[in-house]
Amino acid sequence: MALFRAAFAAIRPAAFLSTQFRRTASPISLLPKRGLAGCTETGGQGLDPVVGPFEKKIGGPEPFLHRFRRGSVFSVSDFTRAEWCEQQKWFDLHYSKHEQTKAMKASTARHVELEEEVTTREKFHIKSAEDVWALKFLKCIARANQLLCNGLTRELPITCRVEGVWITGTIDEIRMSLSRSNGYPTLLETKTRVQATLPGEPQRRNGRFQLSCYKCMWDILASGKFSSQEFFDYVKLDRNHILSPEIREITAKLGFPSQTLEDLVMYYENMCGLLPRSDDQLLLRYELQEDQSLLGEEKFVYDPDLLKGQIKSHLEFLLGEREARYVPPEERWKCRYCKYASICPAGSGFTMQKKE
Repeated sequence: MALFRAAFAAIRPAAFLSTQFRRTASPISLLPKRGLAGCTETGGQGLDPVVGPFEKKIGGPEPFLHRFRRGSVFSVSDFTRAEWCEQQKWFDLHYSKHEQTKAMKASTARHVELEEEVTTREKFHIKSAEDVWALKFLKCIARANQLLCNGLTRELPITCRVEGVWITGTIDEIRMSLSRSNGYPTLLETKTRVQATLPGEPQRRNGRFQLSCYKCMWDILASGKFSSQEFFDYVKLDRNHILSPEIREITAKLGFPSQTLEDLVMYYENMCGLLPRSDDQLLLRYELQEDQSLLGEEKFVYDPDLLKGQIKSHLEFLLGEREARYVPPEERWKCRYCKYASICPAGSGFTMQKKE
């Protein structure tokens, strides 16, 4: 850890990384910044994060999701899609990729706009799976540095092990809490709306679940429970892979020069020990897509027991231990907007409508 701190102390004004992690030209961002050594660290003791074994049974079937996504990790969206409708998630895996609707594309564009308020995006070329992961870890280190130094960061990728499985996701926004005495960072999620109304309870519940997943993952990292050895054992990447010249150049400028993927993952693991756990109060913001006006905010308190139950329940489906569940009768209105309604027993009798 002393070596890690010393590396950050040598940072000159350099770059914050931003990328979509595709194996083509991807954007990065450049901003002046200070090293972590010049920042005041905050932290404290909090609730234990949701961790624990949820391993595949010896001799049991291959995990359901892994049959369709060999060698990859789960994403938070895998769980939020399952929370919305497990049967719809089942159809997505069997019949088609999850296509973005017009509303989803508008939401993505809005998040890019919010990100560019604190970063400048540029193109960056990546070719290997190892470099894809290197950019994820590099961006997380840089954004965590930005948070600790400037009190605000956006679009921070996060990867850790939860309930025995590896999950990755991207936190919309993290702010250092200036109005609260504990000094813990606050996690926010921005949702955009086509109509100038607040969403119903199913949408709000899904948003709370998503943001709670990020809170859980952040606190796991802050507790120092990320293991580089366990990560490499799972993803089967070449830990000795020599990073691209562009990535090596950026890591050198940022103050943690990395030649191999293992070097960068070790910095990520060490960085986790610098993170303060996040505030138990989480914030959902709802904006109108048309003009980005604020429709409302929902503050809620993180419930680790509720989240643990939700994650374990959906893992039973995603790991192939039970069949997918249909939405409950009171939420069958979702079927009207599902492209699989004509072939799904739960959606029979509903007229297909294209999502906006």
